[in-house]
Amino acid sequence: MKVLILAVGRLREPFADDVAHYEKLLSRYARVEVVEVDDEAKLARRIPERAYVAVCDERGRARTSEALAEWLEARRQSGRDLVLVLGGPFGTAVPGDERLSFGPMTLPFQLARVVLLEQLYRAHKILAGEPYHH
Repeated sequence: MKVLILAVGRLREPFADDVAHYEKLLSRYARVEVVEVDDEAKLARRIPERAYVAVCDERGRARTSEALAEWLEARRQSGRDLVLVLGGPFGTAVPGDERLSFGPMTLPFQLARVVLLEQLYRAHKILAGEPYHH
């Protein structure tokens, strides 16, 4: 399974270093690609056909790290690629198969990208049976 993260906006420091760090860690476990677009209108055009689309949204379903790992494994078993959509500062109206939440707090869109990658890394560590509290 390929994981595609579609994100509105350009990543800036200090977040770029954190994203690069988690992309490197994740490369051991999964094929993850981050694609930046400069506006909301371009998001939907970048979603591959037949992909499972999860839109990150504060009104979505929040999960524990363990539940996210189980969800990720179910996505992997489905045989479909996974697309995770991160809107810009005002969210996104892109339709998806479901909406995921990082919790009720609003995060800056650049920080949300770091949190998403860190949680994907943590989920893969959980699935691999490796320690993940560090």
